[in-house]
Amino acid sequence: MVNGHADWPPAVAAGYDPGEVRSFLRRSGNGPRVDPGLEELRLEARRGRALVEESREIVVVLDEDDRVVTASRRARELLPGLAEGSPAPEALVENAPLTIPYEVDGRRETILYARDTGDMAAYEELRAGFTAAVSHELRTPLARVLALLETATLPGADADELIEQAQGEIDTIRELIDDILFISELESGHEVVGLGTTPALPILVEVAESLADQAARAGVTVEVDADEGAELPLRPRMIRVIVQNLAQNAVRYAGPGARLTLSAQHVEGGAELVAADNGVGIAQADLPRLFERFYRADRARASRGTGLGLAIVKHVVTSAGGTVEATGALGRGVRIRCFFPAGRRE
Repeated sequence: MVNGHADWPPAVAAGYDPGEVRSFLRRSGNGPRVDPGLEELRLEARRGRALVEESREIVVVLDEDDRVVTASRRARELLPGLAEGSPAPEALVENAPLTIPYEVDGRRETILYARDTGDMAAYEELRAGFTAAVSHELRTPLARVLALLETATLPGADADELIEQAQGEIDTIRELIDDILFISELESGHEVVGLGTTPALPILVEVAESLADQAARAGVTVEVDADEGAELPLRPRMIRVIVQNLAQNAVRYAGPGARLTLSAQHVEGGAELVAADNGVGIAQADLPRLFERFYRADRARASRGTGLGLAIVKHVVTSAGGTVEATGALGRGVRIRCFFPAGRRE
């Protein structure tokens, strides 16, 4: 007799894994019989436990006496002392934002979904700050539109000129809304950043040509200097978004007579995309905040930019596993480098 089963073959005693032997016997119709329905229930139970265990959320299953049946790994990490069979913390039971009661085999149980209070506080603070910033940024061009339209009604006013200026302000509002929606899509995951790699040179040339008129009016020369074989781990649209925002930032702020160079190349450890100008530059104190949403250096506050361009650049680059940094100084231009390490593929 082996492990209580006289009808098991000598294979077990010879060192074979009992589970494998049991599986063989079941398939061959010999050995101890297992009810297929019972086996299916066991499989479902293991599957359900794995789903709870590996969940990234704070998930706790309680019995009818509010004792822990099982909990996700994240729940155990954030709630010290949480153990199967122990009473659940009262605060968890009372404050869980989502509870799902159910019954299994006549026993009542409850699934609790909790929140990490630290994460939620940070999120609420970020959301409140972003909402206030958006409101402020929209209020300014709207006030300008109102002032221009009111001025257009005054005797002797050049109505056509004022209406044209008002249309320009409306374009600014539309651009701001488009940028906000784009960031929202990125953060929600609805907009995919990377799918394979894309040659960079054609897109750099395309963007430079599309901005030629705007650059000429600003007195900025745009050049492209990229390796033909340089590829970036991004979708074509995402490369275009990065290059457009970097180029527009330089065209707006570099100043007349500046030269902007857009480059892409393979470097040690990966690939880089660089936008460098030799314009008026930026104060050292402003560099660390350059990629913040709605942040503008003092000299740029009166510009028509949305203040989101470089924030979008950083979001796209980091979502693709890359890094972005800005260097420069007053009178020495600005250089923005986006680096993508080798081996990163979306």
